[in-house]
Amino acid sequence: MSTEATDPRYHELDRWPTETAVEAMLEAQLAAIAALKAQTAPIAAAIDAAAGRLRNGGRIAYAGAGTSGRIGVQDGVELTPTFNWPFERLAFLIAGGPAALTRTQEGAEDSRAAAIAAVETEALGPDDVLIGVAASGRTPYVIAALEAARAAGALTIGVSNNPDTPVLAAAEYAILADTGSEVVAGSTRMKAGTAQKVTLNLISTGIMLRLGLVHHGLMVNMQVSNAKLRIRAIRMVATLAGTDETAAERALDAGGLNIKRAVLIARGLDAAEAETLLAAAQGSLGAALDTLA
Repeated sequence: MSTEATDPRYHELDRWPTETAVEAMLEAQLAAIAALKAQTAPIAAAIDAAAGRLRNGGRIAYAGAGTSGRIGVQDGVELTPTFNWPFERLAFLIAGGPAALTRTQEGAEDSRAAAIAAVETEALGPDDVLIGVAASGRTPYVIAALEAARAAGALTIGVSNNPDTPVLAAAEYAILADTGSEVVAGSTRMKAGTAQKVTLNLISTGIMLRLGLVHHGLMVNMQVSNAKLRIRAIRMVATLAGTDETAAERALDAGGLNIKRAVLIARGLDAAEAETLLAAAQGSLGAALDTLA
């Protein structure tokens, strides 16, 4: 596996001046992101397919072990405050369970039975999307989760940092983040982990784009949960409705802190009319505004 290989360029890394070592590690991180350039088409295909399933009310699920599992959790939990994605529409299948998020459970990654049981417990099905992530591409827990979820009808996406691996073969949509050897051999929390995080960012944000939760590059579906976000929401409403911030704030309150609803209220609708129009537009503010043009 290339992610486990030793790169002779870094044989004396521990003897280099600290700044030189930092420069080398940073260069490797940039190379990890560049490795995704060849994967834009498969990532886009996975996004479109996933959005199609999720329009039916399904869940986004992540499966992983160790670093990969933790990266999946990080990506998923951020969808709720950023896009107001319901927490009940997320599922996390982590080798070793929740305890593995803060304390290593390395042996857990070998349990296929635990992964199959997790898929059954979550009752993943045709409306759901499972993203399995493994640097090696050979982690038994992730492979079994993808196979079981796919057999249950869920859409499956596999992310691996090594080519021609079982994780990629098990998924309907395969994304290869071919990051090669690490500066510190085998430490896949570095290049491989960076590429995984970027890949998941792209997938999840792309899904939110396709589901109409972003409009004109703005997070119009975010949760307004503190003073800073309230100010941001007011500015969004003012910008999108073409009104001043005082009127935007009134509309935001009238819309129950729902930004999309507030934009339509600021455009002259009442709360009930705004909600009806959004429902008809499947939650897309852009589609709703098009009907008012």
